[in-house]
Amino acid sequence: MADPHAPVASDAHGAPGETHASTEAEHGSGGGLPQFEFQHWGGQIVYLVFLFVALYLLIAKIFAPRMRRVFDEREQTISQAVSDARSVQAEAQGQAEAAQAELAEARATARRTAGAAKARVAEDVARRQAEQEARLAERVGEAEGRIAAMRDKAMAQVDAVASDTTQAIVEKLTGKAASAAELNAAKGAA
Repeated sequence: MADPHAPVASDAHGAPGETHASTEAEHGSGGGLPQFEFQHWGGQIVYLVFLFVALYLLIAKIFAPRMRRVFDEREQTISQAVSDARSVQAEAQGQAEAAQAELAEARATARRTAGAAKARVAEDVARRQAEQEARLAERVGEAEGRIAAMRDKAMAQVDAVASDTTQAIVEKLTGKAASAAELNAAKGAA
């Protein structure tokens, strides 16, 4: 039986079988991929184990710790930023509440101050009004006293004026002067 993998003799013109034969001679076996030939598996397994160990050591000892450190720093930075933001928010909330309390206290103080000022002004106005009324009552009393004195004085003079007027009228009408007794009698009758 002829070996199908055996080199084929070629003629001088280079028959098509010649190319196939030279390729088989170079690879040392009959067709297919060299990775699937048993004779190369030992070296491939050694290279595979060597590359796996080298990549494992690079990843385990260099890349993974660096990545873990970066992730940890990132997580720590984020958690610190969130914590800072919460504390700032709580502080701002506290300041806002304190400001609201101060504002309410200021409003209450302003109301009390305004009420006190209003009371002082009302008291001052009432006091001044009372003083004005007292002065006015005093002036009215003085005026009434002067009027009463003037009235009394005028009334006292009314008798004299009435006597003089009566005497003048009697003289004009009768042509002679009336006596004091006649005047008193006429005044009593009136």
